Amino acid sequence: MAIAPNQNISSGSDAIAPQDPPTGRSSGLRSVIVEKLFFGNEPTPELIAILLVYLVQGILGLARLAVSFFLKDELHLSPAEVAALMGVVAIPWMVKPLFGFMSDGLPIFGYRRRPYLILSGIGGALAWVAMATVVHTGWAAMLAIALSSLAVAVSDVIADSLVVERARNESTGTAGSLQSLCWGVSALGGLLTAYLSGVLLEQFSAQTVFWMTSMFPLLVCFGAFAIHETPLTARPDLSVVQQQARDLWQAVSQKAIWLPTLFLFLWQATPSSDTAFFYFTTNELQFPPEFLGRVRLVTSVAALIGVWAFQRFFKTVPFRKIFLWSTLVSTALGMTTLLLVTHANRALGIDDRWFSLGDSLILTVAGQITFMPVLVLSARLCPPGVEATLFALLMSVYNLAGAVSSEFGALLTHWLGVDETHFDRLWLLVTIANLSTLLPLPLVGWLPQDDATDGDAQLSELPPEVTAVKHREPNLVPTFMPEMSPQPDRRDRSKT
Repeated sequence: MAIAPNQNISSGSDAIAPQDPPTGRSSGLRSVIVEKLFFGNEPTPELIAILLVYLVQGILGLARLAVSFFLKDELHLSPAEVAALMGVVAIPWMVKPLFGFMSDGLPIFGYRRRPYLILSGIGGALAWVAMATVVHTGWAAMLAIALSSLAVAVSDVIADSLVVERARNESTGTAGSLQSLCWGVSALGGLLTAYLSGVLLEQFSAQTVFWMTSMFPLLVCFGAFAIHETPLTARPDLSVVQQQARDLWQAVSQKAIWLPTLFLFLWQATPSSDTAFFYFTTNELQFPPEFLGRVRLVTSVAALIGVWAFQRFFKTVPFRKIFLWSTLVSTALGMTTLLLVTHANRALGIDDRWFSLGDSLILTVAGQITFMPVLVLSARLCPPGVEATLFALLMSVYNLAGAVSSEFGALLTHWLGVDETHFDRLWLLVTIANLSTLLPLPLVGWLPQDDATDGDAQLSELPPEVTAVKHREPNLVPTFMPEMSPQPDRRDRSKT
């Protein structure tokens, strides 16, 4: 049973005697920790276990650059092959609602949450061990990365459901605090490993980094035992899942839901040049892993700035207007990548590395500002009763669009003859990828006209999945294939 986040739990060494003076040093320090570090949520063992899942997902970014260089330098895959591979391994993120149905309707040994977390932890660890030992071909790499992707997606769904259960018990004054805490912990994990991902790769082999990464999913297994869950005595009731499926179909069959969803799919599914640009920065510009880790750190901070900027300045802008203008501005900014591709930045006296850092910073902030309305709009489309399931489905559709984008990018990269050594036509690939994002704009009328903050769609009142999880990119694949990268971020080639 979920424990109310603000409920005082008194058991064992964590018990606080009623007679303890509230002004005491230990009590005062504890109050500060609960209020400032945990946003008012009682730090029970179960809450720590939930936060551990999000922290691990952020820390798994440690292997991002290692995977990128491993596929390029040790498996000798071409940019088109890597782009195609990344589209395939994103499949688990397209069927996340299925994992939710399985958890709800198919308990293991009577438990709906704990066994799935344990299995996801074991699966994630095995995937990275395989990458460190037995993966020597592109097909084997695809299977191993797909297993890691599956493990993270399952743990993500389970953690989301636990957050939803606890968030229902939040008071009005603390609404959103638990979700913000979860997102902050995940962001912290990503920040901790952003720079290290490059530094470690310069000091050790990719296989060594994979060994290091394999230890962290096991923490999810240990945390699973702290989840409070009463075993079910009755047989699995599939009628619950069937009813959820019926409610979900009734929701998505409404024109007011599927039409904006289709727009978001088309908006995200345009081809990407990320993979080819990664090869350009490492093979042509000779950017070392340490510098790429530095770029990752800059973009991680920039993403937080983008979230703050949206909350501060843009959240009241109507959906249609912000999608239209943010896409136009981001496309124009994305074209600055051509300066780096054609080496025009050198003629302007700007060093390649400084240009990449500045370009990454600006494009990431713009990308996050553009992406935030996607989360708000997706939350707005969810009718009462199916919020969690429908939101997961909408994000799965968005993930599917990202995979389609990667596959289109792979085909385009192959057709233009861009490979690990030939970048003469990379400028054309980047141009097509940027300008193609303008194609869905004539359909912007499919979006609702309301402001982003109208009704229940205020950022501070988004469904738990939004504020707890969806602001972050996935942590199991190379940076050039994010699970849910903001559209302009797909033009932020310097992040790779």
